[in-house]
Amino acid sequence: MIVNFADHSANERTFLAWVRTVIAIVGFGLGAARMGGQAALWSEVAMLATGAVVIALAWARMRHVRARIATPETIDDDHGPADAFLLALVAALFALLAVFAIHVG
Repeated sequence: MIVNFADHSANERTFLAWVRTVIAIVGFGLGAARMGGQAALWSEVAMLATGAVVIALAWARMRHVRARIATPETIDDDHGPADAFLLALVAALFALLAVFAIHVG
C-alpha cells in the first residue's frame, strides 16, 4: 500500500480538476467564438497560451504538494510556497477568464 495514498490521490484529483476547468473554458470559448462569427487569431492564441500557463502552474503545485505529503516530518500549514502557487494559479485562472471574455465578446 502507498503511504498517505488518500492524500496523494486527493492531490491528483485536484490537479485533474484544474485541467478539466481549463479544457472546459478553452473549449467553450473556441466553440462559442466560431459559432458567433470570425474570431481574431491573436485571441485564440492568447486563450490557449493562458490555459497552458494554468495547467503548468497546476502541475507545479501538484508536484510541490506531493513532495510535502511524502515528507516524513510534520510541516506547518503556514508554508509560503504552497500559498504562492495557489495564488499564482488563481491569478492565471482569472487571466484565462479575461481572455475568454475578450475572445467571445
